[in-house]
Amino acid sequence: MADIKALPFPFPLDRNAVALIVIDMQRDFTEPGGFGESLGNDVSLVAGIVPDVKRLIEGFRDAGLPVIHTMECHSPDLSDLPPAKQNRGNPKLRIGDMGPMGRILISGEPGTSILPDVAPVDGELVIEKPGKGAFYATPLGDELKAKGIRQLVFAGVTTEVCVQTTMREANDRGYECLIIEEATASYFPHFKAATLDMIRAQGGIVGWTAKLDDLLEVLSHA
Repeated sequence: MADIKALPFPFPLDRNAVALIVIDMQRDFTEPGGFGESLGNDVSLVAGIVPDVKRLIEGFRDAGLPVIHTMECHSPDLSDLPPAKQNRGNPKLRIGDMGPMGRILISGEPGTSILPDVAPVDGELVIEKPGKGAFYATPLGDELKAKGIRQLVFAGVTTEVCVQTTMREANDRGYECLIIEEATASYFPHFKAATLDMIRAQGGIVGWTAKLDDLLEVLSHA
């Protein structure tokens, strides 16, 4: 065990039972012309975390610890896309429509792919998820159980949607959850701030929050 400086109190890292989960660092959410921009968002607000996410991933790799990536996407026939998700609001493009980077959030399309700077390497688990949480309708729970994982460190986008949803799913399943502040982002900065407050409120009701350098310092000496 090694304590990481965190809020609301130090996080007791167990390097024999921890994994990093990088949520949805995909082109459709972070690049101009993708789904995120079609909803009216400034994607530069989330693309800006790429260098810190890269540092975090490299820290886990250097320490020999598992890195898991998720991608929000759907099957080409849209059989796993409920109408309530497809038909919300009045966006320029809907999931499944053809956009500048292929069909929006469809498995195998260019826009669905993970950004090159933070892309998986051989041997790293990639979870394709049809929902916002990474446990719903995926093999993630079984994979974590098989690896003996009990602690999860989180990064990715967006803080208040897919990242927080997955953290809450994990918390309900008994995992100790830590989110790295600089390695997550929202199209709405005040949403990120509120989410971090919610996560660590009431003695860490969902989990812990920590700074990237504080985690990396512990990993480098683990």
